[in-house]
Amino acid sequence: MTHLNYLAPAELYLGTSNSAALEQGPRLFRTAANAIRFAIEHAAPASLRAARLITSGHTFTGTDLARLHRHPSYPLPRTR
Repeated sequence: MTHLNYLAPAELYLGTSNSAALEQGPRLFRTAANAIRFAIEHAAPASLRAARLITSGHTFTGTDLARLHRHPSYPLPRTR
């Protein structure tokens, strides 16, 4: 997995399918860490099926988001 700058701005697409995620459009976050927190701790689990996080020219999927949330370098406190 590519190294992630948790402090970079990010776009988060959520949906049960790629087409649903694209139709809903991106949610914009000031930091990738906040986008990951929202996806893992607040979004419906089904919406992670087609989740995409785009930041600093890299794209991460729903399974990547879970790993990034658990990673020791994740800078925010975890609530779940």
